[in-house]
Amino acid sequence: MKDKSIRIVIFDWLEENFGKMRIFEESPIGKSRCDFYVVTDKLTGFEIKSDADTYERLSSQVKNYDAYFDQNYIVVGEQHKKSVVKKVPDHWGILCVSDEEEGFVVKVIRRAVNNPKVKREKQMSKLWHNELTSIAKKLGTPLYMGQRKQTRIKGIIKHSEDSALLGAICEELFERDYTNYQGDEDD
Repeated sequence: MKDKSIRIVIFDWLEENFGKMRIFEESPIGKSRCDFYVVTDKLTGFEIKSDADTYERLSSQVKNYDAYFDQNYIVVGEQHKKSVVKKVPDHWGILCVSDEEEGFVVKVIRRAVNNPKVKREKQMSKLWHNELTSIAKKLGTPLYMGQRKQTRIKGIIKHSEDSALLGAICEELFERDYTNYQGDEDD
């Protein structure tokens, strides 16, 4: 199966299984590009390896995904179904999309568990300045107006409880309005 076919099937599966969510496609994460991530009450990254793909860049992709997302999944076609288990860490989930008589089927090979390496600072780098201001106001932290983005992020993290911060990050991304685009993600 090709990436585009896998993506269509997996998006339908996510709608059936994840409930209320928002999907962001082709997002830069460190030196990699995330195929897509899903915002619910956490951020979940998805890397697609179609039957035509190799594992050549996977180790660096895993490192970048682990920095940005609370959970991660690799989505593969039938050809990678057996070999992929040895290619990703145990906390990663594995989904396989296969073409069967009844149509395309998503099989859960392994469910993702919470990623021990996630960094809120990296997640917050996905936010725009106006979203950082909104989070600071909601959480009652200093606003750090006029400061560089990284300085603002570190200050907000320093004055926030982790679960409240994750909830605020998810809320901002879930409600993102592109008519207010700031053009400052990852600056």
